[in-house]
Amino acid sequence: MSLSETIACISAAEARADRAPGSVSLIAVSKVQPEDRVTAVLDAGHRLFGENRVQEASMRWLALRARYDGVVLHLIGPLQTNKVRDALPLFDVIDSLDRPSLAAELAKAHSRAPNMDLPRLRVQVNTGEEPQKGGLAPDAVDGFLADCRETYGLEIEGLMCIPPANEAPAPHFALLHKIGDRNHLTHLSMGMSADFETAIAFGATEVRVGSAIFGDRG
Repeated sequence: MSLSETIACISAAEARADRAPGSVSLIAVSKVQPEDRVTAVLDAGHRLFGENRVQEASMRWLALRARYDGVVLHLIGPLQTNKVRDALPLFDVIDSLDRPSLAAELAKAHSRAPNMDLPRLRVQVNTGEEPQKGGLAPDAVDGFLADCRETYGLEIEGLMCIPPANEAPAPHFALLHKIGDRNHLTHLSMGMSADFETAIAFGATEVRVGSAIFGDRG
């Protein structure tokens, strides 16, 4: 599959789900991809990308942003508290806020530089409660969102999840949608190369697609 074919599949999935055309954004997951593949997608006009690690993203995107206007960069991997100061000027969106210590560090960093806008924030939910994955347990999300607002002064605009690889994704997408709905959150980042069409049926506003666009990372 290519970028254009992926976009066509998203459009078809929107139509099947009776969603408005263009209501789902495509995050092209460029982590670990060779630069020539990334620049080919940039040259095709795409500007929304996701990276997993702060250091790798810095090495790639500081140079590419000097060449390409309008890039919007998501951090979709875990963020260590000691990398927050490096992440803030680099990422437009952090999708993986998942613990009080990270919320506190984000608030602290913003207080040190109040004129710098924080990246937009999403809370990662571990819908399968897998011990090897980051993210909050589903029953902890409501309280954490309240703490983000009231204790740390952070505005949260959405949620992100990665369903267990060995389970059907639909119940996990439905759960994330339910949590987002009751907390009046407008962005749901869910669905990857193998299941993004299912995610769209369950209300995804963003899908994260890597191999279907770029090919196998090898």
